[in-house]
Amino acid sequence: MRGSNFVSFLTVQGFFIGIVFGILQSDSAESFLGYVVLISLFFYLFAHLCVGFFFQSLGVKAQTFPKKAHEHNLDFFVREINKREQFIDAFYTHKSELLDDQGRGQR
Repeated sequence: MRGSNFVSFLTVQGFFIGIVFGILQSDSAESFLGYVVLISLFFYLFAHLCVGFFFQSLGVKAQTFPKKAHEHNLDFFVREINKREQFIDAFYTHKSELLDDQGRGQR
């Protein structure tokens, strides 16, 4: 799970927990809104703290991108697609010669 998805998930969970806690504990609309905002903010900050510690403990190292290998593969795929397009175009240009008036091949 990506870090931003985890933060979003925990923030939404905090929002719903804040709503439940606000309904149970509040006497007015202002206190209800205060509970929801404070609990959501706590879960948001807690999620960022957890994600930060997780990525810090991973020890992720930068890797080089194999640009030349990818460019070689992409060039190969482009050449293959062009060959297939030429084959299909040649087939459709000679299709009328291969079929008779009713659309059936000659035997």
